[in-house]
Order: sequence, then structure tokens, then C-alpha cells
Amino acid sequence: MRVVLLGPPGAGKGSLAGLLKDKYTLAHISTGDMLREEIKKGTELGIEIKKLITQGALVSDELVTRLVEQRILHDADLKKGFMLDGFPRTVRQAEDLDVLLAKAQMPLDFALNMEADTALLLKRLTGRRVCRKCGALFHMTNKPPLKSGVCDLCGGELYQRTDDNEETIKARMQVYAESTQPIIDFYARQNKLKILDGNLETVDLCQSLATMLT
Repeated sequence: MRVVLLGPPGAGKGSLAGLLKDKYTLAHISTGDMLREEIKKGTELGIEIKKLITQGALVSDELVTRLVEQRILHDADLKKGFMLDGFPRTVRQAEDLDVLLAKAQMPLDFALNMEADTALLLKRLTGRRVCRKCGALFHMTNKPPLKSGVCDLCGGELYQRTDDNEETIKARMQVYAESTQPIIDFYARQNKLKILDGNLETVDLCQSLATMLT
């Protein structure tokens, strides 16, 4: 199974990726993780990426596509199936991905778009808290710490990320909607678009996903 994951911030792509990885043994290709890994390894591409980020510039479509191409063409484990998270972000990237997958003889099966109500997304994202020390994630409603403001795992201070406020989240959602709709339309025209209810909690999401894929 080869899948592209789509969905706004807070829709639950992380939970969905975990379900797909555990149930269908799919490799998780996260462009964000790959960018960080290239920088960490100090590769030629990583040095180029770090320079752009340091300058406050965006990593270009061409660079991200090169990174994905490198992974798809040289990782034998992907023959078992994979999910792409964070790519494609533009129609151009989606078109390049089709060419790349055709070259690798691994065509995409479908794009899975998670849809969720704005009010629920705001509740999920504004309730997030992160440990300054170990990076563990908590949620004031769904996964509260045993002691307010203190990490259960290491005792570090919990804080709310600056971009997890309502105003910033709404702006991110607007940008996401405007930039992603063309990609959704692109896969709909190919009859490869599937819709998943991002309002569901993890257990129900698992059942809905299983029903969809049978």
C-alpha cells in the first residue's frame, strides 16, 4: 500500500500514521523528519538545507523533491509499502511524485484526506503542552499530566508552544486550506482521493480506517 496523508493541523495525522505503521507495516516518510536527519548527518544536501533554514528561507520544492526521490529510489524497505506525510505540498510536487513513482514502478494507491471541524481542531491544538526537558507531549483534556505544569516522565516544566494559540492556529488553517485544496482536487481527478473523519478518536479512527480499506 502506497499512501499520501493529507489533513490540517490537529486532524490526527500522527495517530493515523501510527495506526498504518502498526497494522499494515508501512514505512512512514515524513519530510520534516528527513530534513532534520539530513542536517544531523551533515550530508551535502543537509548542509544546503541548514544554510537555507539559517537564512530564514523556505526549503524549495525542488530540494524537498530531491530528498523524497533519494529515499524512494534507494530504500528497499519501501517495496513493502509506505505513507508520505508532508509531501506533496503543491500540485507541482504531486506531479513530480507521480513521475518519480512511475520510475520506481511503485504507483500511488490513494491519497487519504483527514477532515475535521475547526472547533475540535482548535480544542486539540490549544490544549497541547510540551515538556521543555524531554519533549514529551501532553494535552490538558485528553492526556493531562499527573501534576499541573510538570512532566510525568522527567519532572520537567510543561509549556504551551507559541504557535499553539487560537489566532495563530486559525491563520495556519487558512493557509493550509488554500494551499492544499488544489492537491485534493488533483487526486480527486485521478479517483485516488479517500476521506477519513478526523473528528474521531483513535479507537474509532482505527475501525473507520479498517472498514475503508477492506
